[in-house]
Amino acid sequence: MFTGIVERSARIVEIATNASGVRLSVSPRALSSIDGELEPWTDLEAGESISVDGVCLTLLCGDGDLCFDVVEETLRRSVLGERAAGSPVNLERALRVGDRLGGHYVTGHVDTIGTIRSIEGSGETLWVIEYEPDSDFRTIEKGAVTVDGVSLTVVSRSVGCFSVALIPHTLAVTSLGSRSVGDSINLEMDHFGRWVAELMSLQQGELS
Repeated sequence: MFTGIVERSARIVEIATNASGVRLSVSPRALSSIDGELEPWTDLEAGESISVDGVCLTLLCGDGDLCFDVVEETLRRSVLGERAAGSPVNLERALRVGDRLGGHYVTGHVDTIGTIRSIEGSGETLWVIEYEPDSDFRTIEKGAVTVDGVSLTVVSRSVGCFSVALIPHTLAVTSLGSRSVGDSINLEMDHFGRWVAELMSLQQGELS
């Protein structure tokens, strides 16, 4: 479980094909971070979960580059398959009991892939994001949404698209600052909203 409050962004060092998919290696040195600390993490343990651009991955090794195996299913359902060496990614370690919850509950299971349709404004930047309207992905106005692992608030929505506002701080300390119109991004709907939608669907099925 994560919060969508990115701890740091870092660059992909290498993507190597293996039998199950790819081995993803990420630099331990942060490009930017919320707390200003740019030193590598020193207390990582193999087997712990780390969100990489909103995808929950298992850390294989943290002594040097951060290494993860990404299977074909994950590559197909997320944008990690489109990333290349040198690409910046958002990193967040799993939530611990007693940690401050500054964003919202994030599972790290991508619901769908979206596309940035437009970027407007200065100071507070407005993004319009498109997604496949036939997917199970849903948003609600003023509700939470996860974009490449970042917890954001939905400003408005319509069929197959929604908008979010990003402040300069978010753009500066996450990989979202390097994204542009036409880029693909990972989307995860609000965890609680997902269950409400599922329950409503089940109830409607029982009534029909």
